[in-house]
Amino acid sequence: MRRTALVTGGARGIGRAVVAALAEEAWVASLDCDFPDGPGAAAATFPADVRDAAAVGEAVARIVRERGGLDWVVCAAGIIRDHVSWKMSDAEWNDVLDVNLTGAFKAARAAEPFLRQSDTGRVVFISSINGLRGSFGQANYAAAKAGLVGLARSMAQELARDGVTVNVVAPGFIDTAMTRSLTQAVRDRAVARTPLGRTGTPEEVGALVRYLCSDAAGFVTGAVVPIDGGQLLGGGIER
Repeated sequence: MRRTALVTGGARGIGRAVVAALAEEAWVASLDCDFPDGPGAAAATFPADVRDAAAVGEAVARIVRERGGLDWVVCAAGIIRDHVSWKMSDAEWNDVLDVNLTGAFKAARAAEPFLRQSDTGRVVFISSINGLRGSFGQANYAAAKAGLVGLARSMAQELARDGVTVNVVAPGFIDTAMTRSLTQAVRDRAVARTPLGRTGTPEEVGALVRYLCSDAAGFVTGAVVPIDGGQLLGGGIER
């Protein structure tokens, strides 16, 4: 049976790669604020903001009406508003928490009743290694991404009785439009701190998410899986 999936933040970057990876074996709907590069591999698109609980709920309801259920939810929507903490405005703090953490909660919450009815319910949150180690100038982003770990581990316990797994993927420095907008010096430092000596690709993250949604990962829940080329090991490239 072909599964049904919803990916938030699915229009670009890691989210778009996740849509493509899941579409190899599932019907995938993509939810994002806009789709500047078209739908990609998505079977359906929903122009919606994850901060809008009503819009997210309507998207889930439409998917369930059309497909008869919902099996997988991947929360990849995210933004950055970087500043050192003493210069960070309330708006910059709130915007990032509202999208990266509260938006993920709203999407997962809307889907939970239907995931609990699925025989292969899956939730995957896209966090970051910066949520595990902190990051200079990213107090808001790191706090939100760390919050996803607590959210996932709580939901994993709540949904286990229904066979639903909830996991976290924590990417390191991935080659996306967001990271390509950084200066070359910043990019070089990130690679130098990565033992494998390169950036990761969105497709590699997508492949990991696809595994966590698969039947093969049915006994994996509450896990935080880094995909960072070894950055969390604390090493770097031997020169």
